[in-house]
Amino acid sequence: MKDTNMPGDPIIAVRGLTKTYEGGFQALKGVDLDIRKGEIFALLGPNGAGKTTLINIICGIVTPSEGTVTVGGYDHQKQYREARKLIGLVPQELHTDAFESVWATTNFSRGLFGKAPDPAHIEKVLKDLSLWDKQKARIMMLSGGMKRRVMIAKALSHEPAILFLDEPTAGVDVELRRDMWAMVRKLRESGVTIILTTHYIEEAEQMADRIGVISKGEIILVEEKADLIEKLGKKELRLSLQEPLSAVPPELAEWKLELGQDGHLLTYTFDSQAERTGVPSLMRRLADLNIGFADIETRQSSLEEIFVNLVHDQNAGQNADQTADASLPDGEKDSRP
Repeated sequence: MKDTNMPGDPIIAVRGLTKTYEGGFQALKGVDLDIRKGEIFALLGPNGAGKTTLINIICGIVTPSEGTVTVGGYDHQKQYREARKLIGLVPQELHTDAFESVWATTNFSRGLFGKAPDPAHIEKVLKDLSLWDKQKARIMMLSGGMKRRVMIAKALSHEPAILFLDEPTAGVDVELRRDMWAMVRKLRESGVTIILTTHYIEEAEQMADRIGVISKGEIILVEEKADLIEKLGKKELRLSLQEPLSAVPPELAEWKLELGQDGHLLTYTFDSQAERTGVPSLMRRLADLNIGFADIETRQSSLEEIFVNLVHDQNAGQNADQTADASLPDGEKDSRP
């Protein structure tokens, strides 16, 4: 799938990216993806979907089997140094020199990218991440959450234009997670492009401008967050009944209602984008049947529900293809369109 929803030149352009490991496992399958300058892009996917492999290839850590990546107009293989200077990476795993101080490891990371010493910038980064009072502390003495902050400080030390956050809040407490969300928003306001992978769907829902979903090495969807929720999200009409029902009356069968809370709640799921939602006719039929309700509310599908449904639909389609393929004679399997 190719992401074509892009005005102007993207700051990251991925074309035909494939990665096959020894043993034949294909982690990425012809990925095409564009990232806009200055956006927060959330890449969602289940474990093993290819999120980390994709990030590591863009950052030059892993070599692709096929395909190209340009970062700020630089080919990430032919012009590696120029491309890599634009990128800050916060990996999923914590890797730091346990015996170094917070200040030393952050300052050293800046030098690795050929940047001249800038104590004022390092100080600002540490203060923004609430690490200033820990500047002289050895990494080994810090909590897991503080070590995660140090990883972010190292990634920001050379003032990158692009920041990758690979599962940045995995294993951290709620307070730190909120602090990091605030920091990410501030970085975006300063013009930094942020690519976030996460298992916490609420992070994408709270912060992202656009959402990409990857499953089994393929990008299956790229959409504006608001458009995705509007287009794929279902709405629920919930009616709190004045008198409980023992079962949904047969006269209401066409709406496929769900009865819950010991008969006190009727739920109708509908497509809010449909020409006819069925809501007015349902309300009329309820009145005809003298079914009264004390309260009424509507609820929009969450991003998590949409994500689960997308991945489920893709898996169901692939399983159907495999079943059909298995039913073919051996000589016809490779020729099936």
